[in-house]
Amino acid sequence: MTTDIAIYQRLAKYNTWMTDKAYIAADKMSDPDRREDRGAFFKSVHSTLNHLLFGDRAWMRHFTGRDYKVGGMGVDIFEDYEALKAAHFEICADIEEFSGGLTSEWLAGTLEWTSRSDGQTRMRPRWVCLTHMFNHQTHHRGQLSTLYMQAGIDIGKTDLPFMPDLM
Repeated sequence: MTTDIAIYQRLAKYNTWMTDKAYIAADKMSDPDRREDRGAFFKSVHSTLNHLLFGDRAWMRHFTGRDYKVGGMGVDIFEDYEALKAAHFEICADIEEFSGGLTSEWLAGTLEWTSRSDGQTRMRPRWVCLTHMFNHQTHHRGQLSTLYMQAGIDIGKTDLPFMPDLM
């Protein structure tokens, strides 16, 4: 599974790269523009960024046992944009550090957790849950990219093969 570990490490770096690009774009908007309901699933750029942080923290909580503040689904963790931005880069660093320590044994194991949203206990292969975390990020960054384009902001290249070599 060495190749699998390298993929997750690359996806962790991709997440950091794309988070940086997302905030460079968001920095070009005024606070009212970031908070404007633009018809997206989480309404605004600000709330979509918060949801990305929520997802990362929720999954990293399961993976590491660390007590990340997550709040509820669709509830902004941070109202203050600068605090949100700082927290987002902190979780990016945590994800990179976590991915750097992955082992084949850990990936092959099973994750068991109880959902806060429905109280159901679930068991899934860890590699599936970790893959989902990265897929979830990409899904919502795609929404952000559309919101930025609607606001006249081009986020630039987002494709993994065009990521600067950060490894």
